[in-house]
Amino acid sequence: MRQSKLFTKTKKQAPKDEKSINAILLERADFIYKEMAGVYSFLPLGLRVLKNIEEIVREEMNKISGQEISMAVLQPKKLWQETGRWSEGIGKSVMYKCEGNGKVGLGPTHEEMLTDIIRNYVQSFEDLPLYIYQIQTKFRKEARARSGLLRGREFKMKDLYSFHSSESDFKEYYEKSKKAYFQIFKRCDLKAIITEASGAGFTKEHTHEFQVIAKDGEDKIIYCPKLHFSQNKEISKFKAGDKCPLCKKILKQTKSIEAGNIFPLGIKYSKAMKAFFTDKDGKRKPIVMGCYGMGISRVMGAIVEIHHDQKGIIWPSQVSPFELHLISLEGGDKKISKKIKQISEKLYKHLQNSGVELLYDDREDKSPGEKFVDADLIGIPYRIVVSKRTLEKNSVEFKKRDKEKTKLVKIKEIDKFLKQLKIH
Repeated sequence: MRQSKLFTKTKKQAPKDEKSINAILLERADFIYKEMAGVYSFLPLGLRVLKNIEEIVREEMNKISGQEISMAVLQPKKLWQETGRWSEGIGKSVMYKCEGNGKVGLGPTHEEMLTDIIRNYVQSFEDLPLYIYQIQTKFRKEARARSGLLRGREFKMKDLYSFHSSESDFKEYYEKSKKAYFQIFKRCDLKAIITEASGAGFTKEHTHEFQVIAKDGEDKIIYCPKLHFSQNKEISKFKAGDKCPLCKKILKQTKSIEAGNIFPLGIKYSKAMKAFFTDKDGKRKPIVMGCYGMGISRVMGAIVEIHHDQKGIIWPSQVSPFELHLISLEGGDKKISKKIKQISEKLYKHLQNSGVELLYDDREDKSPGEKFVDADLIGIPYRIVVSKRTLEKNSVEFKKRDKEKTKLVKIKEIDKFLKQLKIH
């Protein structure tokens, strides 16, 4: 993509009404546009990041046999009345409702919707287990919508639901889902700590959150530095300085960001909604369920909170909007300037044809300093510069976003060099 064709423009000043790092940097770099508190539109660069995270999540969900669907956002009142949640819990506290003739709510979560679908397809134990997920926009009345993408009223979420004929089969899949989540966070370059937490109105049992340590995180966890133990401070009976109940190391307290969660739902929803199956002995039993949530846009915000410096964002390679940022530094002598442009254009087209996804800063009205400032703010992990100095040595300048050191690479060796970095 040519940077000159982007309709968005970076901003020098931080937005006045934002305090969180992710909101400040994403708005300044024009990845997102704030519509109101807790509601953001995703601009071209931001949408590319969001889709990259989605694809990572999709790949890992498919590996654990997830089947992707897309459910309606509008949810009928009658389904939520079956579980009693229309007027209690999350249905009462966070669901946006249209109480006119429609009697519908905007989906904050989809347990009722999918349980209704499944009860119309599952008859016997032979139809189970099933693992169904979607990646979709959710809506919640968020009283604390002040942390950018970390706490929104409208947000992109992946929610997977599993359906089993036995508790033992559920537990086996629950452990699989933990591994899948760790793999997702690894690919997003986030170090997650699995943390025991409350049921939050979804279940009476304890659930598990995947917490990422962050100095400006909204959650607090009590954890073992060896990661043998971690609990959300809201439910923990321990405090910093106590001994870990498993390894006797001294527990610590820290701020963190909840990047995902998994819930053992048991038969709460299947029993209430009469989602039954016939077992091997011919007996009718409620389906055992699990729920596995991850905020796609929240993960994007968490990445920025962790991966940034005073200059801007530093995107991990697998989620970055582009693999490379190509910068053409024209100016000065017209003959030299023309040659720099010709080489830059040729390199841009060659890399595109080679399958490299790159942003090409071909803007003619920006100084070298302005281009470098924008590149650092946008945060693409690798930068290639074509200038008078580099062409004197038939080279380009290569730099990693998170390093100060630069390296000259011969133009004729650029393909080999990028292949070594697994950029192709």
